[in-house]
Amino acid sequence: MRIRFLVPGNVRHGSGGNKYNAKLAEHLNALGATVETVTVDGDWPVGSPADRQRFAQALDGGTTVIADGLVASGAPEEVAGAVQAGTKVWILSHMALADHHDLEAKALAAATGIICPSMHSAAELQARHGSLDITVATPGAEPADISEGSHPKHIVSVAALLPNKSQTLLIEALSQIKDLPWTAALIGSEEAAPAYAAEVRAAVEHHGLQDRLSVTGELTGQALQDQWRRADLSVLISQSESFGMVVTESLAHGVPVLVRQGTGAVEALGHSGAGAVWDPKEALGGTLRTWLTDHALQESWRSNALQARRGLQRWESTARTVLDALEAPPR
Repeated sequence: MRIRFLVPGNVRHGSGGNKYNAKLAEHLNALGATVETVTVDGDWPVGSPADRQRFAQALDGGTTVIADGLVASGAPEEVAGAVQAGTKVWILSHMALADHHDLEAKALAAATGIICPSMHSAAELQARHGSLDITVATPGAEPADISEGSHPKHIVSVAALLPNKSQTLLIEALSQIKDLPWTAALIGSEEAAPAYAAEVRAAVEHHGLQDRLSVTGELTGQALQDQWRRADLSVLISQSESFGMVVTESLAHGVPVLVRQGTGAVEALGHSGAGAVWDPKEALGGTLRTWLTDHALQESWRSNALQARRGLQRWESTARTVLDALEAPPR
C-alpha cells in the first residue's frame, strides 16, 4: 500500500504529535507499506488561502492519505474535494481543535476515516462532534535501558516549555520542599513559547533553585539518555494531554510517573500503580513530599514501573492497527 502522510510544518519543536507521526511512518514502512511523508507549511490549523491550496495539492496524487488533524481539521473543503476525486483521506486527530469547531466537524464528516492516538482523545472528539467512527491506535514505546536512579532523588519533567505543560507550577511545588534533598531537570524546547520559557527561568531564579533545578532545553541522544539513567520520578502535569507519550517512555526506563487527573496521561499510566494521578485540588508540593519521604512508596512505584515496562505495547502494534484500518473495506 502506498500512503502519503501529511504533517504540519509549523510545529518545529519535539512535540508528542511529531514523534508519533514519525514513529508511525517508520513502522508502517516496516510492515511493507510505502510511506511518503510530506511536510505542509502554513499557519495551521486554518492557514491562509495559499496554505490551504498547498494542502489541497498535497492531497492530490495518492490513493491513501493520512493527514495530521492540525492541518486537515481546519480545511474541510480541501478534504471533501480530495475524497470526491477518489483519494482516501484519513485524519489523524491528536487533539480536538480548541477553536474552529464547525470547520473541524465538516472536515471529520468529509474524511474517509479518523484515527486517534488514545481513547481519551477519541472521547474528546466525540464529546464535541457526536458519534464518530474512530480507529484508536495508541502509541508504542521503544525498548530502553533501566534507570539507575540517583542520590539524592532526581526528578525529570520531559516536555516543551509551554503554558499547557505547567512547568511553573512544578517549580512552585519544588520550592515548597527545599528542606528535602532532591535534584530536578526540566527537559524540553524553549523555542515554542519563548516568553513562557523566560517565565520558567525567572521562576527558578526567584525561588533560588538554580543549584538544584536545571533547565536543559530540548535534549536528544546520549544527553537525554543520561537524564533517564539518573531519573527516579517523571512528572507530567499538563493541563491537557491526548496521551502523553513521555509516560510510556518513562515506564520503558522503569521510572514511575506522576500525571494530572483528567488528561490522557492517566490512560497512558493505566492501572499499573507505577506512580500516581495527581488531583489539582491537592497541593503538588505535598504529593512530592510524600514520595520523597516514604521509602516504601518509592519502592512500590519503582517495582510497579519495572513490571509495567515488560508489558508496554510496541510501535509495530500501533502501525498494524492503522494499516488494518486503511486496508479494510469501507464501512
